[in-house]
Amino acid sequence: MNGSPRESAIRFRPIRPEDEAFLYKVYASTREEELAPLEWDAAQKEAFLRMQFLAQHRHYQTYYANDEFLVILQEEQPIGRIYIGRWENEIRLIDIALLPEFRGRGIGTGLLRDLLREGEETGKPVRIHVEKFNPALRLYQRLGFIKVEDQGVYDLMEWKPGGTGGLR
Repeated sequence: MNGSPRESAIRFRPIRPEDEAFLYKVYASTREEELAPLEWDAAQKEAFLRMQFLAQHRHYQTYYANDEFLVILQEEQPIGRIYIGRWENEIRLIDIALLPEFRGRGIGTGLLRDLLREGEETGKPVRIHVEKFNPALRLYQRLGFIKVEDQGVYDLMEWKPGGTGGLR
């Protein structure tokens, strides 16, 4: 991924062990709204988030060991993460998340469109698991992703090459 022309300052680098605190910060920021109504104190929320982050991180590192785990940089500042699997029959967006202050600026949309262009060029569908109540669901639908499988808490969504939904 090269970053879109609109965000020419966007680049990527592989995650490193010393990125764990940053990756945790990104993860925790994606769960703030979900945890807000709980009557837990800050220490309880922190313990829960840390446990969940470590479980997710280990899962990704184990089950997607040969895939790309990238830190998203804007002008050398880490602003998010994107994890991508380029498999024989599909491109899998394993995870994408930006820090809150970088959401809503078109950065994520640009990154997704780059993946869709890659899917178009390679003739491969792009797939992602999305939690049913994830606010980004509307973005994926707008880009032409459709639900292909209900997997309980998650939906497997797919964008197929040949359409123009996400490439405009």
